[in-house]
Amino acid sequence: MKTLLLLRHAKSSWADDRLSDFDRPLNDRGREDAPRMGKLLRQHDLVPDLIIASPAKRAASTAKRAAEAAGYEGEIRHADDLYLAEPEVYLGLARRADDRIATLMLVGHNPGIEECVGLLAGHDEVMPTGGLACFRLPIERWTDLRTTGHYELVGVWRPKEL
Repeated sequence: MKTLLLLRHAKSSWADDRLSDFDRPLNDRGREDAPRMGKLLRQHDLVPDLIIASPAKRAASTAKRAAEAAGYEGEIRHADDLYLAEPEVYLGLARRADDRIATLMLVGHNPGIEECVGLLAGHDEVMPTGGLACFRLPIERWTDLRTTGHYELVGVWRPKEL
């Protein structure tokens, strides 16, 4: 059994219009919400074995803040192809994970995160900034992850609902 966590970056700032989209930081709410999601991971015994995040500033910062609050002790890897990725990119990264990884968290952006959640769940789910989806996958190897099966959506947590 594997667990896949999909976390959309927390709320970002639009205060400096000179910054590129890639370089936008978290705003105050985002800096509060990311650790809240990390605490939720810890409370639900969902601390990942590996975190892979988009290198965009808002996603990397979300991953770092959530990881610290969760008590995650591993390194956070960054995958350039997660920046504004399609669902297949998320699934491709998961398929390449080492099978010793039981719980994998991918941190990225919409619309790809929301589309990936819908694809795996078999129905649409709203994934606002800071939203977290958790799937239990009845697979032993990450390479067995398919887009044709619908997986158990354990929960979707949204910061405004906590």
